[in-house]
Amino acid sequence: MTLSRRNLLATTAAVAAGTTAAAASAGTAHAAPAGHGGRRLRTGFERLGDDGYARLDGQRVGIVTNPTGITRDVRHIVDVMHADDRVNLTAVFGPEHGFRGTAQAGGSEGRYDDPATGLPVYDTYLKSGQPLADVFTASGVDTVVFDIQDVGARFYTYIWTLFDCMEAAGLAGKRFVVLDRPNPVTGRAALGPILHKEFATFVGRQPVAQAHGMTVAELALLFNGEFLPSPVPLETVTMTGWRRSEFYDASGLPWVPPSPNMPTPECALVYSGTCLFEGTNLSEGRGTTRPFELLGAEGIDGGWAAAVNDIGLPGVRFREAYFSPTFSKFQGKTVGGVQLHVHDRAAFDPVRTGIALLVTAKRSWDGFAWRSDNWIDKLTGSTQVRTMIDAGADTDEVVAGWQAELAAFRRTRRQYLIYR
Repeated sequence: MTLSRRNLLATTAAVAAGTTAAAASAGTAHAAPAGHGGRRLRTGFERLGDDGYARLDGQRVGIVTNPTGITRDVRHIVDVMHADDRVNLTAVFGPEHGFRGTAQAGGSEGRYDDPATGLPVYDTYLKSGQPLADVFTASGVDTVVFDIQDVGARFYTYIWTLFDCMEAAGLAGKRFVVLDRPNPVTGRAALGPILHKEFATFVGRQPVAQAHGMTVAELALLFNGEFLPSPVPLETVTMTGWRRSEFYDASGLPWVPPSPNMPTPECALVYSGTCLFEGTNLSEGRGTTRPFELLGAEGIDGGWAAAVNDIGLPGVRFREAYFSPTFSKFQGKTVGGVQLHVHDRAAFDPVRTGIALLVTAKRSWDGFAWRSDNWIDKLTGSTQVRTMIDAGADTDEVVAGWQAELAAFRRTRRQYLIYR
């Protein structure tokens, strides 16, 4: 089955405009607290439950989710759906880190039966195309549902789990339903360089901005309309009460770490910039209580914090910091560096900040080096950032280098935005 872009958007609009019945499911019986202006945000899952799971009626359902798939009263949606005889949940599909979230970066939980529900849990990590389609076929489901909290960065792998699962569902002849959740760092704007296809990996499959400024439902529409070879039969269950300018704390939703090193919304706020330090020999703060907010290496002193503060980046200040990671780079060693303190979220630009930190780290510490596999190119999406910094470019020059491609992406992105 194929869908034109016009039919695809019409179908999604019809789903988004569907009326909601009185809350009846066990997962949505509690009233949502009012957000800013007295509005009540309702997630895609809450709206699905409001309708008594009518969109899944008569279907054998499998869900792609992880610990972030929760209700307002912090019950997992798999537990809620499994206990409700109005939906036939028959399988769970776990991404990187696993369905229950026990695996570190680059790991998963494998195939097992969930002790709480008895449901089979299938591993999707590092599977795509026909091998992943074969997993969906073997599970026996008719509809694949996706509900995972994203953090707004191109290199956060859950959006590529979404892409891979959409493609595989199409190959396996399965219907695909995306339950939407907020972008925790707002959906105001796309920022940063665009991935070049020759640098495609699991931290970036398609030409998307480094900070995409979209929700997972909007990304699903983008993927279906622009990037998938054949569009999948797609429905999105949208949120109500969310505005693009809002940060996560306006949602009234509890925060569950989407991965082990994403402990807080504050971490998500800086991640699309400071994750670039994964591509260097500096610690990106893994193994500390403030991953991606603490950066450093042996031999760095207060000169780095002074240098980056001198730039006057909007919305953020940098504190000279010393820390000892318990795992990952510099495990058990004392390193020096900086801690980011964002004081004005609306003014803060995480990607520009990440570039400024790279530029000043290289200039202020003679031990600076890129990872030998040039992982920085996979994170930024091309060789441009690395080669410009190596050539002595300053922050403004590096940022100027991607503006034309970013403008083109923003024009494409605009077609798929759902919320105002």
